[in-house]
Amino acid sequence: MTQRRKFFKESLAAGLGLAVLPGIGASAAPAKPKNRKNSPYTISLAEWSLRDWLNSEKISNLEFPETTKKVFDIHAVEYVSRFFKGKETDQQYLKELKQRSEDHGVANVMIMVDMWGDDGALAHPESNKRTQAANNHHKWVDAAKFLGCHAIRVNASGYGDAGYQDALGYFSDGLAKLVDYGAKNDISIMVENHGGLSSNGRWLADVMRKVDHPHCGTLPDFGNFRINLETGVFYDPYIGVAELMPYAKGVSAKSMGFGPNGQDTTIDFGRMMQIVEAFDFEGYVGIEWGGGYGKKMDAEEAIKATKKLLLESM
Repeated sequence: MTQRRKFFKESLAAGLGLAVLPGIGASAAPAKPKNRKNSPYTISLAEWSLRDWLNSEKISNLEFPETTKKVFDIHAVEYVSRFFKGKETDQQYLKELKQRSEDHGVANVMIMVDMWGDDGALAHPESNKRTQAANNHHKWVDAAKFLGCHAIRVNASGYGDAGYQDALGYFSDGLAKLVDYGAKNDISIMVENHGGLSSNGRWLADVMRKVDHPHCGTLPDFGNFRINLETGVFYDPYIGVAELMPYAKGVSAKSMGFGPNGQDTTIDFGRMMQIVEAFDFEGYVGIEWGGGYGKKMDAEEAIKATKKLLLESM
């Protein structure tokens, strides 16, 4: 960890850091595009962006690396667990997937493990259920290791009606159990802000401080700061990303829709990338097309528009 990133980590923990971050204030003007030639980031593509293609069987999980390279000229991929369709422990399947990615010069970055799967909840109030959930996630660590990924992404779910502190304790315990296994395999465990308390940047940062392990980190997502969608409770995304960046092992650049000027209609990418840069982050910035729900824009067009916007914002 760089000294600059360590400074921000300690400052944010003390509640002092937001004032020194560029563009963090609500009244700040949008950041200007930089369009630098030498960026410290590598663009990857999150498989969720092509969910319509995968669900309709236009492509398969095995074809995802080739599609990413040929259609989008992106050379790194982020898989989603549901698209393995039970093949995550099939060595022949994993061998073929790895070979295909290598054949096309595509790096395997991570596996995003769905919270809707059968692996259980790492934040369950019952200790034995948390332990079982951590054990159930081992197969994803093993698959990630085989494919050459550096991490898997998990979610903070299952704490039910527990309050801030209780949920913090439950999830930190379940997460730490999985992190121990990940560390033995040199696979990091990342947590994404993905609804509920995890979309409270301070809460998730508190989890990171409690687990306090070099193989545990965050995956800040630009657009997942809905604490309660039904009641309309949202967390400020710029503050949230700033709170999660000291622990970031990846960044999810989510786009939701585009205006006539080519800018995202919900997030100022230039401002977000300015925050990312403030923490000296070096690694993968994953494109994730999150729109499409009632919007007239297909996945290919949206991913290419997001890539263009991201390149201009770096």
